[in-house]
Amino acid sequence: MDSERVVFLIAGVQKAGTTALFDYLRDAPELSLSLEKEVHFFDDETQDWTRPDLDAYHGLFAPFDGRPRGEASPIYLYWPQSLARIRAYNPAMKLIVLLRDPVERAWSHWRMETARGAETQPFAWCIREGRGRLFDATPWGFHREYSYVERGFYGEQLEAAFQLFPRDQVLVLRAEALRAEPAPALAAVRRFLELPDAAAPAGREVHVGQEMEGLTEADVAHLRQVYARDRQRLADLTGVVYG
Repeated sequence: MDSERVVFLIAGVQKAGTTALFDYLRDAPELSLSLEKEVHFFDDETQDWTRPDLDAYHGLFAPFDGRPRGEASPIYLYWPQSLARIRAYNPAMKLIVLLRDPVERAWSHWRMETARGAETQPFAWCIREGRGRLFDATPWGFHREYSYVERGFYGEQLEAAFQLFPRDQVLVLRAEALRAEPAPALAAVRRFLELPDAAAPAGREVHVGQEMEGLTEADVAHLRQVYARDRQRLADLTGVVYG
C-alpha cells in the first residue's frame, strides 16, 4: 500500500494556473496523475479521518505501475485540516503551490462563481459585507464558493504549511511566471520532483480568465489594504511580493 501512495500535490491556489500546470504534467511520461483534476480527497468532510478510505483515493488513479503519483486540488492549501491530513497520509509529500496576485485572484474567483450561478451579489459587496457569510458556514469561517478574500492570505496559509512540512518539500511558483515563460517554471517543477531534464513543451492557455474589466480602483485599494499585513508575511517567507 505504501508504494502506491501519492507523492506530490498541486495544493494551491485556485484561479492561479493549477489547471495549466496539471495539463503540462499530464504530458510527462514519468508521472502518473489522477484521472481527473481536483479529486478533493483531503478536503472531503464526509470521510472518517480516523480511518480514511485510501483504496477509494488510490482508485482515482490508473493502476499503480511504479511511476510517482500526483494530483491537483488547489483548495488544499486553504481548507482547514487538509494539510494535516496530507501529512498524516504521507509526511514526505511534496507540495507545489502556485500563487497569483491576490486581488486578481479574488476577482477571477468571483467571476467564476457568478458565471456558475453560485454567486448573485456584486463584487464590491462580496469583498466587504459578504465576508460575513463565512461565519455561517461549516466548517466555521471557511467557504468553498464565497472565500474570494480569504483564499488570498497566502502568507498565513504557507506559514501553516511550513509548520507541517520542511521547506524543501514545498515549491512556490508564481502563476504569472508559468504563463509568461513556462519553460523555466516547468524545469523547476521537474527538478523539485527529481525528474530528468526534458525539452520544454509549447506554451498553452488553459482556463485563462484574465479579463479584469469591471474591477474598480476602490475595490483594488480596499483589497490591498486588507492584504497589507499578509503581503509582508508572504514576502518574508518566500520573497514573493504582490501589490
